Amino acid sequence: MGKLVVTEFVTVDGVFEDPGGSENFERGGWAFEFERGDEGEQFKADETMEAEAQLLGRKTYEEFAKAWPSREGEFADKFNSMPKYVVSTNLENPEWQNTTVIDGDDPAAAIRKLKEEIDGPIIVAGGAKLVKFLLDEGLVDELRLMVFPVVLGKGRRLFLDHTTKNPLELVEARPVGDDGVLIQIYRPRS
Repeated sequence: MGKLVVTEFVTVDGVFEDPGGSENFERGGWAFEFERGDEGEQFKADETMEAEAQLLGRKTYEEFAKAWPSREGEFADKFNSMPKYVVSTNLENPEWQNTTVIDGDDPAAAIRKLKEEIDGPIIVAGGAKLVKFLLDEGLVDELRLMVFPVVLGKGRRLFLDHTTKNPLELVEARPVGDDGVLIQIYRPRS
């Protein structure tokens, strides 16, 4: 059985927009202003290497599809070769290798089926709209946040306008690096 893992870089005030600075957000690139140390780097590398698939929204998919195919190395090879599933009603003919589009009337059922078919972690990165949908549908098995010690004051926030209450259990919290970056791992409270 697959485990759906939402993994996000966020600021203390919940902004997740443009952590790397490639989206031209005026306050973008904030994640690279902090040192997350070897432990933080290893956490992200392990997370990617253990993943069996990615689940993405269309916008995140399009950004990733522009960036990753031209990159090289073990991390890039994993990103490029693993199966990718994109929840979208208007993406046609995806060009990034191993991409399948999930569309139709019931994406929640398709994702549940995907979780039954894949043995291992299915990583979800980016996409507040997709994360909201997954939380509302009770499909998230784990939420991994790498919280950066900055308040941006504006920008897209990860958790905005959710329609359901999602009680969580904190299963791990630890600082990484020398700048106060904090890894927080939550699971739905049963």
